[in-house]
Amino acid sequence: MASATLVHVTETTASAQRASQTQPESESGARPEAEDASAPDRRFGWSNMFVHPDEDTRTDGGFRGERAMLVGYLRDQRLTLELKCAGLGAQDLAKRSVEPSDLSLLGLVRHLAGVEQYWFRHVMAGQDIRRHYRSAQEPAGEFTGAVGEPAVVADAWATWRAEVAFAEQLVERTSDLGATGAGGEEPTELREVLVHMIEEYARHNGHADFLRERIDGRVGQ
Repeated sequence: MASATLVHVTETTASAQRASQTQPESESGARPEAEDASAPDRRFGWSNMFVHPDEDTRTDGGFRGERAMLVGYLRDQRLTLELKCAGLGAQDLAKRSVEPSDLSLLGLVRHLAGVEQYWFRHVMAGQDIRRHYRSAQEPAGEFTGAVGEPAVVADAWATWRAEVAFAEQLVERTSDLGATGAGGEEPTELREVLVHMIEEYARHNGHADFLRERIDGRVGQ
């Protein structure tokens, strides 16, 4: 959310001593090994958040009416994707999570460009499209082709922004949220597409939280 609640973790010397005194001993009489002292400090504060709340361009809800609510939450989710990728170079954006996953921040941008394209251009506008970054030979090409090259990064952002712009224009000129698309396998209302897109971004922004934290320790909100 835009205005996150910070969790302050405090430990007193007395509580630490009590914890050490009550640790069970092993059969050999030795106490269990302490946790790795090199583990990163997990205390949260604005210093390692993505952005201070005063500088956050997202909203915190408060929308009135179905259209404003759906459009507003989707806009915030799109802004969140940009926020989680901000300030990173090509190599970091292409950095994978953990094997065998091929997830990366760059892959998510490419994937979501394709999701925008499919639902708004194909399903709603009825356009005959060639999907971005994927083919029959490379069904997961948006992820496998997300390599750390500046040209690949620039193309991904340009493609994503173009699809977002098309989607926003389509929604703006469609007065009825119950309007059904001209494409797709079955009639789909615009309101359902908007709900699905919010769900899609929310899921992948959760992935982006962990990807970004692994890169430079910055945590989401």
